[in-house]
Amino acid sequence: MTRCGSSVDGVGQPSDFTGLSRRKWYFMAAGWSLLLLVPAVVALTSDEPLSLRVVQLLAVLGYAACYVFGLYEGVRRGSPVVTVALLVVMAALFVVLAGVGSGLFTVAFLVVAVIMLVHGRWGTVGAVVASAGAVVVVWLLSGALNWGEVIGTAAICVAQIGMFGVIRVNAKLRAAQAELAELAVTAERERMARDLHDVLGHSLTTITVKAGLARRLLEAGEQGRAADEVADVERLGRQALSDVRATVAANRVASLPRELAGAAEALRAAGIAADLPHAVDDVPAERQEVFAYVVREAVTNTIRHSGASRCTVRLTPTSVEILDDGVGSPAGTPSGNGITGLTERLAAIGGWVDAGPTPSGGYRLRAECLPARKAARA
Repeated sequence: MTRCGSSVDGVGQPSDFTGLSRRKWYFMAAGWSLLLLVPAVVALTSDEPLSLRVVQLLAVLGYAACYVFGLYEGVRRGSPVVTVALLVVMAALFVVLAGVGSGLFTVAFLVVAVIMLVHGRWGTVGAVVASAGAVVVVWLLSGALNWGEVIGTAAICVAQIGMFGVIRVNAKLRAAQAELAELAVTAERERMARDLHDVLGHSLTTITVKAGLARRLLEAGEQGRAADEVADVERLGRQALSDVRATVAANRVASLPRELAGAAEALRAAGIAADLPHAVDDVPAERQEVFAYVVREAVTNTIRHSGASRCTVRLTPTSVEILDDGVGSPAGTPSGNGITGLTERLAAIGGWVDAGPTPSGGYRLRAECLPARKAARA
């Protein structure tokens, strides 16, 4: 059996089919059961012997209890057929004791069982068939129909079909909202992990390179230059801390000019010759932030892994390319978190990433976007 909802009742048990908690179902079903007050009053005020009237009243109360308590619990516990069979027996007993004319009052409650057991159009078809069958049976057995009861019973059945349809739709909406909330949390977690990787990877790499340079300068007796590098390390540490805070607060925006300036400084400290563009005015504003992340990731990888002596950054309005003359990486090497993060960033603006070793040695990382006009048509 499938569940229509995922709401939880007062004791922590999930409701089935209706999407209602136990408490809400009891309240709603008890309201519908007020319709059975009519045959109950008729049974109590009839001219029948007292014992028969008591039995009739007990039949009415038993039928109502089976509907209010038994139907929900039977469906929730996985034994709805037993509950429906009990409802049919109680309905038959009710009809025998209260008379055929009262049989139509039982139809609406049996229709609920059909709707709860069968979803969609077949539940509606089953409810209509059950209602029509009850009308025909009453007509055949009694030879007459109270058309007011027929119309009233039909209206009740239609109302319950619509009501359960609304309940199921609401249950699905609640489930969809819960899923969207979970996806939003996951997306935010992935964003934070990606941004922290981009921020800390580059910053810590630059700090490590500069600290190494300062150590070598101290060993060579160049205290002045070493002090300058240590001051840069302190500044970079403070900047990294500020970037982490901004990333956590989701208000950090990468700057392409700042990343190029940082790349020049980091490459100089690592002893790698840099060939960098002097201006970024040709790059549209909506691409500069993503291109800044590309430059940061590629330069960080060059410093950490390549062993290169030269790094070149080429920039166009639709692309950014970073090449080095280092050892590269073997073909088929899986991409790390950085490349995966860049792929996601580029995909968000209709671009893509191509990374790998070059035929002449070294490594190339290229990010490209469609021109604005083509992107609009796509």
